[in-house]
Amino acid sequence: MKLYHAAGSCSQAICIVLQETGLNAEIINVDARRHLLNDGTSYYRVAELGYVPLLQLDDGTFLREGPVIAQYLADQRPESGLAPAHGTMERYRLLEWLNFLTSEVHKGFIPLLYAVAAGKYVDTARSKLESRYEWIDRQLGGRQFLMGRDFSIADAYLFALTGWGKATWMKSVYNANIDFSSHRHLQSWYERVRDRPSVQSVPSADV
Repeated sequence: MKLYHAAGSCSQAICIVLQETGLNAEIINVDARRHLLNDGTSYYRVAELGYVPLLQLDDGTFLREGPVIAQYLADQRPESGLAPAHGTMERYRLLEWLNFLTSEVHKGFIPLLYAVAAGKYVDTARSKLESRYEWIDRQLGGRQFLMGRDFSIADAYLFALTGWGKATWMKSVYNANIDFSSHRHLQSWYERVRDRPSVQSVPSADV
């Protein structure tokens, strides 16, 4: 397999999942701003949409979209416990988290990361994103991870996204000027995830 990855992007989550599962994939670095591979080739020649992550399977076909890629990898190693079995209520809870993170958090960061283009919408977007993180903080009260006691692919995804924010207890590749320092449950969760060997072994991880 080959994983097309850009440092500091949401594809960091997939790198973490690979480490958690022990699956092997060649990491192909992408310059996300210029949409170029290391050899100068346009990334659009590989991915028409131009974004990461993108997973090329051994048969040459591709999987797009981080939550889908993460589930595929977790299902290759069910013993990893990264995703509950299909058809269980726990799996639907995982899907609930993944959809929430995609639509409410991931996309919520975009106006803040491109503030000049977003203009006056930035203030509205920031307020909405802050309210989503306040809700996440409450959900983490009394939990080790998003799904409860066990680390899942949803935690890997949220970890990558949260690194785009701003707080005294993290170093951001991007800076969306979101201060999470008042969210003590989120902070404790972040530190637990950051200290996992799988996260420590990802070069672009926020450690």
